Amino acid sequence: MCTAAVAAFSNPAAARPRHHASHHHTYKHHAHRQYVRHSARWGAFRAQARQLGETNASMDSSGGFGGGFGGSSVVAEARSFIGKGNPTSRASLWCARFMNMVLQKTGHKGTGSDMASSFARYGHRVSGPQVGAIAVMGRRGGGHVGVVSGIDAKGNPIIISGNHGHRVAESTYSRRRIYAYVMPAS
Repeated sequence: MCTAAVAAFSNPAAARPRHHASHHHTYKHHAHRQYVRHSARWGAFRAQARQLGETNASMDSSGGFGGGFGGSSVVAEARSFIGKGNPTSRASLWCARFMNMVLQKTGHKGTGSDMASSFARYGHRVSGPQVGAIAVMGRRGGGHVGVVSGIDAKGNPIIISGNHGHRVAESTYSRRRIYAYVMPAS
C-alpha cells in the first residue's frame, strides 16, 4: 500500500479534498453577491417609488416590485384567474389565448395568435425578467407564455400563466427556459 493510501486509511481527515476551504469561500462570496444584488434591486425600487411619489410601495415577497409599476394591471388581471379552470374558449394549448385575453382586458393589443412563440415578436423586448413583462419559453411539444409577477432569490421568474396543469397558476420557472421577455404593446 502506498504511503498516501495508508495515511488516508488511518486518518480520514487526511482523505478530505484540500479544496474545501476554497469551496467554502466561494459559497460565502456567492451568498454575498446575492445579498448585494437584492440590496441593489431594493435600492432601485425605493428610488423609483420616491420619483413616483409612492409612500406605501413595497417589494413583494418574491423579490419583485408590487404597487403601480410597469404592467401591474396585467399581473393583477392574470392573478384574478389563479386557481380557476380554463377561462378561454380554446380546449387545449390555451396559454397564448389566455395571455391575449388578459392583455385585451387591460387595454393592450395582443398578438391575435394562439401560438406562444408569437409573443417573442410582440411588444418591446427587454433583457431580463421584469414584473409585468411577458415571458416566452420553450417546452416539449411547443412553447409556453405567461406574465412575470415576481423574481425569486435565484433570479428565476415567477410567472402567472394559463394551461399550467390545465388551470391558471403562478409558478417559478427556471430562467434558462425563457428565451424572450417583452413588455406589452399599448
